[in-house]
Amino acid sequence: MIRGVRGATTVDKNEKERIFQATIEVMKEIQEVNSLHPDDISHIIITMTDDLNATFPARALRELPGYQFVPVMCAQEIAVPDSLAKCIRLMVTVNTSKKPKDIQHVYLKGAVHLRPDLSLTKEQKSR
Repeated sequence: MIRGVRGATTVDKNEKERIFQATIEVMKEIQEVNSLHPDDISHIIITMTDDLNATFPARALRELPGYQFVPVMCAQEIAVPDSLAKCIRLMVTVNTSKKPKDIQHVYLKGAVHLRPDLSLTKEQKSR
C-alpha cells in the first residue's frame, strides 16, 4: 500500500549548512520511527518557506546512503500571512503495509506547533 509520511522542522538561520542538517535530521527520524529503508520510498517532496533559499534541501538527502535513486523535488511553501517562519516540510511517499493510524509523522523544533493533534507531535520534544 502507498502511504504518505509527513515531517517538518525549522531552522534559525537561512544558511546552507543549517538547512542540510535540519533536512537530514527530520528524514532520519522519519525513517527510524517508521522502520523505512530508501527502497521503500517512492518519492519525496520538500517545501520551504519563502524566507529560506540558501540551498536546495534535496541535495542534503542525496548525501544519505541509499537515497541517490530516490526522486526528490523541492518547492516553495505557500506564503500565508503569520505562518511558521523558516520551516522545511517533507512529504515522503512510501510503500508500506502499515495502516494510516500507524504511520508516525515527525515534527521537530518549532514545527511541533503545526500538528499538535498527531500523537508523535505530542511525544516529540522540541529540539
